[in-house]
This record gives sequence, C-alpha cells and structure tokens, in this order.
Amino acid sequence: MTVQDSGRVALVTGGSRGIGYGIAQALVARGDRVCVTGRNEGPLKEAVASLGADRAMYVAGKAHDEAHQAEAVERVMAAWGRVDHLVNNAGTNPVFGPIAELDLGVVRKVFETNVVSALGFAQRTWAAWQRDHGGSVVNIASVAGLQASPFVGAYGVSKAAMVNLTQQLAHELSPGVRVNAIAPAVVKTKFATALYEGREEEVLARYPMGRLGVPEDIGGAAAFLTSEDSGWITGQTLVVDGGLFLNAGVA
Repeated sequence: MTVQDSGRVALVTGGSRGIGYGIAQALVARGDRVCVTGRNEGPLKEAVASLGADRAMYVAGKAHDEAHQAEAVERVMAAWGRVDHLVNNAGTNPVFGPIAELDLGVVRKVFETNVVSALGFAQRTWAAWQRDHGGSVVNIASVAGLQASPFVGAYGVSKAAMVNLTQQLAHELSPGVRVNAIAPAVVKTKFATALYEGREEEVLARYPMGRLGVPEDIGGAAAFLTSEDSGWITGQTLVVDGGLFLNAGVA
C-alpha cells in the first residue's frame, strides 16, 4: 500500500532501535519523513534501510553533545526544509543500585543524556522551525519518574525531571508548539532486558493487560500526540503501562 506523503518532518533521537525505532516506524507509516539519531552508525544505517531511504535519514552522535544536536537539526533543515515534530527518546541508565550509593559522576551522565539533551534539541528545533511555524514535541519519560523506582533511582529522578521539563516547555512554547510526554512501563527492548529477563512471568503478574509493552505501543501513542487529533492537548504525560498502576497499593 502506498502511503501518502504528509508533508511533515520528524526528528527522533535514539531512533535506531527499541522504542525510538518503533516511533520512527509509526511516523513513516503515516507519511512523515523522519531523521533518527543515535551513537552508532551501523544500527542507524540498518534502521534507515528498513524505514526506507526515501523516507528516512540518520545523523550519528551522542545526544548530550551540543555539536551533534546542532548538526542533526541543521541536516534535517538542509534535507527537508522543516522539522515539525521532535521526539526526545535518547536515554541512558548505565548503573543499577541504591541511589544513596551512586557515584555522582554517573548521576550527572544520566541527567546530561536524559534531560539536558532533550532541552538542547527542543531549543534548536524551536529556533530552526517551530517558533515561526509551530509543531510538537514528545518527550519519552517513564513510569519510573512517577513513583519510587528501586535500583534505577537516578534514571527515575531524571524521568521525573522530563515530566516537569514537558510542562515548562508546554507553557513557554504555546500556543504554536504542543509539548507532551509519554511514560511507558516495561517495554520489551534491549535497553530494558535487565528489568524482565529470566523472570518475565513474575513481572507479567503485575500487568493487568497480561503482557509487557512492545515498541509499537509507544509508536502509536507518539503518532497520536504528534497528530492533529491531539490538537488541544499540551503539557500532559500519557501513561502507557498495560494497567500497571491499577495495582498500585494492592496487597
């Protein structure tokens, strides 16, 4: 089936695999052109080949690197002349353990990648296109940012910051730019394997929907939040958790 070109362009950070790739897939499927970013060129090339070289491009680099942020936005503008949608998906969680014992250098790294880079990309897409033409931003947060998250505390605190960053940007960039967040529970990706690998049945028992998430679940949510169907929604965090929070407080 031929997809009609929407005329819209999206930049998806951390888009070579997992949730980011699922989002890129959903946006390409509806007719957007998409630029994906990531650290490693090999997986990015594979992602673009799968998405379609006529619909996708990539820019390799580290999300927290300001030169990379500038290059990504500049190359999208040079190639397609616009950047309607920004999806801040790039993230890291390099360590598991009690937050009271974490090396502060590791905590800084988590915040640089998960929060500061998101703001950097938002500032650049705003200046390059969205300030004058409008658009949307979707920040990928996490249910870890909405409650205590043992052993991934720094990650959880950074995602809580993403939720508040979403509200701050939504307030400042309105009315032309809508800014929302998605807070997934466990999604079956390489990034999240430590949260379920070897004990999936035990983890599943907490989910009323009877399964863990898949990248397509988050892709659908991101497609909605970057569409006109969500045109009166901004500053919100959409929890996509398979019903996990329904069991909060249940003995």
